[in-house]
Amino acid sequence: MSQLTNDELIQIRRHLHQIPELAMHEVQTRDYLIEVISQMNLEYAEIRDQIATLPTAILVRVNGSDPLRTIGYRTDIDALPVDEQTGLAYASQHPHVMHACGHDVHMTVALGVLNHFLEHRPKDNLVFFFQPAEESQNGGKVAFEQGLFEGKWRPDEFYGLHDNPDLPAGSIGCRMGTLFAGTTEVNVDFRGKSGHAAFPQDANDMVVAASQFINQVQTIISRSINPIESGVITFGLMQAGTIRNVISGSARLEGTIRGLTQVMIERIIERLKQVAAGIASSYDCDVDIQFNQGGYLPVENNPELTKRLIDFFTQDDGTQFIETEPAMTGEDFGYLLAKFPGTMFWLGVNDDSQLHSATFKPDEAAISKGISSINSFLEYRMTN
Repeated sequence: MSQLTNDELIQIRRHLHQIPELAMHEVQTRDYLIEVISQMNLEYAEIRDQIATLPTAILVRVNGSDPLRTIGYRTDIDALPVDEQTGLAYASQHPHVMHACGHDVHMTVALGVLNHFLEHRPKDNLVFFFQPAEESQNGGKVAFEQGLFEGKWRPDEFYGLHDNPDLPAGSIGCRMGTLFAGTTEVNVDFRGKSGHAAFPQDANDMVVAASQFINQVQTIISRSINPIESGVITFGLMQAGTIRNVISGSARLEGTIRGLTQVMIERIIERLKQVAAGIASSYDCDVDIQFNQGGYLPVENNPELTKRLIDFFTQDDGTQFIETEPAMTGEDFGYLLAKFPGTMFWLGVNDDSQLHSATFKPDEAAISKGISSINSFLEYRMTN
């Protein structure tokens, strides 16, 4: 295979769009990616797939001509449980599953960059990581913990992108500091004593206890963190009771924490624990609070590498660069950036619909532009 044309890239993206698969089940996607990669010039490349501990992951190493470093590039490959409503001729063929976050675009761009450096041997080594399970199940964290990045597969620095419908097609967006917030699930169980609605003195009402917990939690953001920093606590689910005239002896809350730094998230967690302990004491009940962050740490860009990337794209005539604000959505590339220095950036895809929506239709003009910009940056990085 020679250099992929724009038409070939679009056909690849459309095929990937038709075969979306959920986290850790990306078998058809992996097989298609291997099919495309196997047609490329692999003279200087090594491929790892069918990895026992992460069977849908793919690693491709391009051996550089005179390497000073190994540069990693990551793309996510999973999709979302969304019923597509785009009306596209190449819409998802898998019921109730859609590439509503644009990972089909991410993969196509990665294939285009890989193809370029297989046709034009890079100076430095490159390791491309086609990662399963970004949307759930912590694919990046699992890969790291299972030792996928050891030895010659270990990058000295890591890069990755996410598409952005609010930016012009093909533009590059980035910022110093945090690009994506970290996320942590929080579950709270309250246990008291049920009883008849007419005899509250003989019961211990957990609807009241849970309600007071929620009220007190609202002060964490407003009174316990620096107002020029950002954090979010949302409880989206509350379960309690069985019927109107029975006092509930139990309640459950499920929510999410968002923070732009890991320090912020840990501060919020500590305050939630304190509020829970206070409610338990005040209402003479048991309050069990559990947290699960998994691999969804904040995407905190490395200062030195990010400044170099921004400086390059700002001066590159072929790139429209836009400085962006941080997003409160999560991305598990943050876990890898906690282990390796690196940078995540945006690729504009210009769409009225937002990420994760059933009508999300990224502008395919972004693909070839994104590949060109990334190729130029990586070639620059190899000499700077």
